[in-house]
Amino acid sequence: MRADRLVATLLVMQARGRVTARQLAEELEISVATARRDLEALSAAGIPVYPQPGRGGGWQLLGEGRTDLSGFTASEARALFLLLGPRADESDAARSALRKVLRALPATFRADAEAAAESVIVDAGGWDAPASRPPRAVELLQQAVLERRVARFGYTRWGGEAAVRTVRPLGLIETRGVWYLIADAVSAPAVDRPSGAADAPGDDASRRSYRVDRMGDVVVGDERFERPDPFDLDAEWAALRAAANAARHRTEATVLVDAAVVEEFRGWVTGSSAGGEAEADGRVRLRVTAPSEQVLERRLAAWAREAEVIEPVSLRDRLAELGAALTARYA
Repeated sequence: MRADRLVATLLVMQARGRVTARQLAEELEISVATARRDLEALSAAGIPVYPQPGRGGGWQLLGEGRTDLSGFTASEARALFLLLGPRADESDAARSALRKVLRALPATFRADAEAAAESVIVDAGGWDAPASRPPRAVELLQQAVLERRVARFGYTRWGGEAAVRTVRPLGLIETRGVWYLIADAVSAPAVDRPSGAADAPGDDASRRSYRVDRMGDVVVGDERFERPDPFDLDAEWAALRAAANAARHRTEATVLVDAAVVEEFRGWVTGSSAGGEAEADGRVRLRVTAPSEQVLERRLAAWAREAEVIEPVSLRDRLAELGAALTARYA
C-alpha cells in the first residue's frame, strides 16, 4: 500500500511544513529507512519535496505542492469527525483514514475536527437494549459539547420524578443504540442509573451521567464554560461502567431453588450465581444480587412456588407482606 503511504507522507508535510525522516517514521509507524525512501520517491516524482541539510534541517514541502480538502465547510468537517471519530478504533483502515482527512483539512478547521472526534464514544457492550434510532436531542447536545455551552433540559431519573436540569456537557456515549451524556451539574444534580448504577465518579462531585432518551425540551444556552483540564471521556466512561456494575450487585440474598427449574431461574433472574450447593431436600442454594431489596422483591415474587429466600430476613418480610397483599386482593 505504498501509494497510501506516499499520500500520508505528503499530508504530514503539508501540516508540519518540515519533518525529519525519523519524525515521519514515528508518525506513520514505519521504519526510518522506509520514510527516507518515500521522501526521495516524492522528490523524484517532481513534487517539490527537498532535503534541508544542517542542524534543524529535514525535508520540506515547498511552493504549491499541497493537497487540499477545500470543499469542506467548518460545520461539514465537524459533522464528519462526529461520525468517524467514535469508530476510529474499529480498524487500522479507519484510523488511517481519519488521520489523513485530519491532515488535509485547512488549519482553521483542524482543532474543531479533533474536538469533535473526541467528544463521542461508541461502546459496543452496553447496559440496555438497542434503541430504534438516536434521540433528536443528540444533535443539540453535540453542539453544546463542542461549543462548550451550558444546556438545560427536563429529566426523569431512574425511579424518580421529572425535574429541570442545568449542566455543562462534557461528552456523549452511544452504547448499543442508547445515548448517555456526561456532564457537570450546575443545579439540582441528578444521575441516571441504568439498572441501578451509581453516580459517575470523577474529580468533580457534581459530575453525572444522563440518559438522553429520558430528556425533554433540550435547550443550548449562550453561557459558555471552560472544559475541565484534564478530562478524558474514555476514562470517565470506564469509571462509570465500573460503578454501574458494582451498583448492580449492591444487595444480595440467599435463595433455595427447586432443582428442576434452576437453569430457568438463572435465565430469568439476573444476578443469579453460576454455581450452587445441593441441599438434603434436593433444592439448590444460590446467591442472587440486585441494586436494592425492592428490585430483589420484584424479581423473586414470580418464583414464590419454586424458590424460598433464606436471608436476609428483611427480604423475607417484604415478600410475606407482598403475599398478604395478593391474598387480600385476590382471595
